[in-house]
Amino acid sequence: MTGVVPSQIIENMLSSGEIKTSEPTVDGQVQPASLDLRLGHVAYRVRASFLAGHGRTVTERLSEFEMHRIDLSDGAVLEKGCVYVVPLMESLDLPDTIQAVANAKSSTGRLDLLTRAITDGGTEFDRIAPGYSGPLYAEICPRSFSVLVRPGMRLNQIRFRAGQSVLTDEDLRVLHQRSPLVDGDAVISDGLGFSVDLQPESGTLVGYRAKPHTGVIDLENIGHYDPAEYWEELHSSDGKIILDPGAFYILVSREAVHIPPAYAAEMAPFLAMVGEFRVHYAGFFDPGFGHDAAGGSGSRGVLEVRCHEAPFVLEHGQVVGRLVYERMSEIPGQLYGSGISSNYQGQGLKLSKHFKTS
Repeated sequence: MTGVVPSQIIENMLSSGEIKTSEPTVDGQVQPASLDLRLGHVAYRVRASFLAGHGRTVTERLSEFEMHRIDLSDGAVLEKGCVYVVPLMESLDLPDTIQAVANAKSSTGRLDLLTRAITDGGTEFDRIAPGYSGPLYAEICPRSFSVLVRPGMRLNQIRFRAGQSVLTDEDLRVLHQRSPLVDGDAVISDGLGFSVDLQPESGTLVGYRAKPHTGVIDLENIGHYDPAEYWEELHSSDGKIILDPGAFYILVSREAVHIPPAYAAEMAPFLAMVGEFRVHYAGFFDPGFGHDAAGGSGSRGVLEVRCHEAPFVLEHGQVVGRLVYERMSEIPGQLYGSGISSNYQGQGLKLSKHFKTS
């Protein structure tokens, strides 16, 4: 077996104990090419973000950095600008042939809720070595909005893979000829490039900027909040916007993306060295995302953008990120958007599912 592990094999891993859970799994937790991870019952407020490091456990490091503990059982607020570590309900006992990578779920990223997986002995965020056996933790840092969380909430997800399955640029060109990956010319260089859309077909709304002083968002409330209380609309009539340092933006890709059923993809920065801004990559693009086989007909990529040192002019069509495609070891038994209540199939510019839509 080589490639990203599909839903049916994830189910087998749960049955065999390669993935362990402290509470039974819930409907929708197993996705086409990933497993949603659930928050446990306690959060540790810590002084700073950290990694366990070689030969050390997260529990040992918590004894150094813990400030206080918060019982999540009845719900608790994680405050903007603070760092928390939450033990997850899932743990791993992986074979030596399987490695894993975690990432924030789409709705998590669209709230600017930095969520990363850490492990015992870990020297990287979100990367889990082959054969890892031990607990999983989420490090959570709300950066734009304070949030109310409860046990069982799913802020990040994990994907498993065997061997090397990343498509080369030549593989991508061949695949694009056979099954178009974007609507139009494909910019292929270390993955499939995508650009920002600042000239919409109708109107002038091109994105949203997070307001600095807002109320708490209860992550259980779907379609509940008025966007105007949390976001400023961003309009452009000339295909340009200026990004403010420290501000968080929701924008959208110009290209409509297709992920064929036998593949998965992950969003990555186009050029991390640019430094002026960064497109945060909320996560995984599952098999079937935007694809005709799953009712997609192309789906835009929502971009979570934060500007750094200096104001930066972003222009229509500017390449801001790339999709790295991987082969699935098998076609999943379920595809994104096909009967699994996927929130973002066929999307355009869209805030997280917590906000009302007009």
